[in-house]
Amino acid sequence: MNIILGVSGGIAAYKAVLVVRALSERGHTVRVVPTANALRFVGAPTWEALTGRRVTAEVFENVADVEHVALGRWADVIAVVPATADLIARAAAGRADDLLTATLLTSRAPVLMAPAMHTEMWQHPATVANVALLTSRGVRIVPPDDGRLTGPDSGPGRLPDPQVIVSEILACAAGVQSSRRSRSDTAEVVGEFRPLTGRTVVISAGGTREALDPVRYLGNRSSGRQGFALAEVAARLGAEVSLVAANTTLPVPEGVRLTEVVSTAELHTQMVSHARNADVVVMAAAVADFRPAAPEPHKIKKGADGAVAPLQLIENPDILAELAGRRRRPQQVVVGFAAETGDHAGSVLQLAQAKARRKGADLLVVNDVSNGQVFGSGDNAVTLLDGRGVPLGTVSGSKTEVAEAVWATVIELLGGPDHEPAG
Repeated sequence: MNIILGVSGGIAAYKAVLVVRALSERGHTVRVVPTANALRFVGAPTWEALTGRRVTAEVFENVADVEHVALGRWADVIAVVPATADLIARAAAGRADDLLTATLLTSRAPVLMAPAMHTEMWQHPATVANVALLTSRGVRIVPPDDGRLTGPDSGPGRLPDPQVIVSEILACAAGVQSSRRSRSDTAEVVGEFRPLTGRTVVISAGGTREALDPVRYLGNRSSGRQGFALAEVAARLGAEVSLVAANTTLPVPEGVRLTEVVSTAELHTQMVSHARNADVVVMAAAVADFRPAAPEPHKIKKGADGAVAPLQLIENPDILAELAGRRRRPQQVVVGFAAETGDHAGSVLQLAQAKARRKGADLLVVNDVSNGQVFGSGDNAVTLLDGRGVPLGTVSGSKTEVAEAVWATVIELLGGPDHEPAG
């Protein structure tokens, strides 16, 4: 088996020497790809002597062979031992500023990371969010041990025993090489790091429908794909997930409890009920703002002259604003979605910023749905706003990738000791 062993710049880099030796003794071919800082702890001659292969940390060496791409294709598995907080952050952000991160970005081989750092760094909300994001993408995390660290410090953050890491590397390769593995098996692949374990989450999805008569309704074009992706990722991250879905036909993600609704009134009842015990409330459903004042008991007919009586509409309850304004639990995080097109009153971003301040959610995920884009598609592009309407960043890609980014932000909110509800 071809194994790339990435080494980042931490004091525990010396233990990676034992990992390389153990893998080589088992007959595997190992190529070490260190970061520049890792070479300050263990030099290139040591790695070259152990593997018999040239070692570099630079993307611009051996350029003609496009080495970062070639390495990614060569590898059956990539392991980063140790993975520092900096390396984890760069990998989560998709950076490619050295040979190791470029190789991680180009390879489609299974990836394992064994973090090692001081306890404060390991428990920092930024690191927790970055590890959660990598985990949701399928990276197998070997949690650090609790023990002696650099100097007099002791606590979670110590690199596990090299033999444990070797076993995890081989298990990672064996567990992912089968193309028959389903998405529901991902929990076996990504390891034990599940930052939403013990958290209760409720998510709405789909689009509500308001009956005009027994045949017709007012509705929208939402497929529910983004809400279902949010539910799937949350379950993979260890959460207890309830999904309230309006008029969808999608398969229910593994480990998710589904409640089906039709109208905004039904969605309102279910979301208020589920929110009482939820740590996180996500309103991803496209909710009808209005409903007929009095739905007709019979199919509406045209008059003799072909005319139809005017339709009187009344406003539906603002579910997101209510959930944000009447939180059932302290420190509950509320996430809203906003589908905007922009008009004479302002741009998509301006309208969404005003909505963020008005709704009172902790996080608002904004879609530009001009010309019907996004609805029914497998891809999405969103802007994340905090409760004050301040942009936190943009995310584009598959709806699963957008869900991963949303949960990374939510995990950071949950982890912050000073988090206060935006409303």
